[in-house]
Amino acid sequence: MNPEIALQPVPPLSEFLRRPINWLLIFVPVTLILERVEGAPAPLIFFSAGIAIIPIAAVIVRATEQLSSRTGDAVGGLLNATFGNAPELIISLVALKAGYLEMVRAALVGAILANLLLALGAAFLAGGLRFHDQKFNPTAARAYSTMMFLAAISMMVPSAFSRYFAPQGVIREENLLNFGIAGLLLIAYALYILFSLKTHSSAFASAEPQDNLSHHEQWSVPRAVGSLLLASVLAAWMSEKLVGAAEATGKALGMSQIFIGIVFIAIVGGAAESGSAVAMARKNKMDLSVGIALGSCIQIALFVAPLLILASYLIAPHPLTLSFGRAEIGSLFMAVIIGAMVCGYGQSNWFKGVQLITVYAIIALMFYLMPELPG
Repeated sequence: MNPEIALQPVPPLSEFLRRPINWLLIFVPVTLILERVEGAPAPLIFFSAGIAIIPIAAVIVRATEQLSSRTGDAVGGLLNATFGNAPELIISLVALKAGYLEMVRAALVGAILANLLLALGAAFLAGGLRFHDQKFNPTAARAYSTMMFLAAISMMVPSAFSRYFAPQGVIREENLLNFGIAGLLLIAYALYILFSLKTHSSAFASAEPQDNLSHHEQWSVPRAVGSLLLASVLAAWMSEKLVGAAEATGKALGMSQIFIGIVFIAIVGGAAESGSAVAMARKNKMDLSVGIALGSCIQIALFVAPLLILASYLIAPHPLTLSFGRAEIGSLFMAVIIGAMVCGYGQSNWFKGVQLITVYAIIALMFYLMPELPG
């Protein structure tokens, strides 16, 4: 074959159509049609929207990889976590406006558990099956773990306050506590961004040198950013359709509301960053994979949660408080502890992935079987 012909750039549309996963985008119009068909089963709409999110997540994976090849893994992980968390934020804002505060709280904890245990575990497993051992920056992993402990404490304190001082209903002091915690978390998140990207960026550098993309695989920056924006909008749109059918789907399949919020919605809403973490692990880019999974957890707890608290004063019937039950807080602390233990050495293999996924499955089973208490 003539090498000049081999190096000719492939037109974006042809490259897009050559990937079979992109054909699943047909489920975007299918979902919209089903939503308008009177009497269409809710589970059919739910799973159609879920399938539609898969190719959208793949576009986010591709665009993030292109940007991270220019910006480095730390910025690439932050970009992917930001765009990947767009569906969770949109879902929660819609639920807030409708007054589903319990579902919002469950989705917040569920998103952290799904990223910290399921997504990271799947990444370790997928990468470990292809490579015997994989290395990543242990200093960065320990920094992520410390921020996760901060996130767990930020949810435990208002929960304990509510349980002991306001068991019968929300009081003025509880709202003030949550408002103050929201402000402090936003400041902490801003300083974390400054720390990881500016003052101590070397601490988050890749543990091993990464191969750059070949010339004919390079996207322009506008194309990569435009793809991220478009894919994030589509992901948020399909996630909104999915959540609209989630309650009826749960009733049809015998799922409790807490299970839907903490497991089902969290998994689908976080499909983009989970897919990104797994894809990067398969390419032996473990620093980027860990940055995506753990960075997404940090962003949910330190940015999305306080943002929702502030937004609830404007759009929700009642202010949102971070008052979680014992099962949610206990699960969160267990996940943070085992996540710190597994990531602390800066080395992963397939069995560590199995360990994380097993813990997630145990927690999911508990929430599935846990009876709903009166009131």
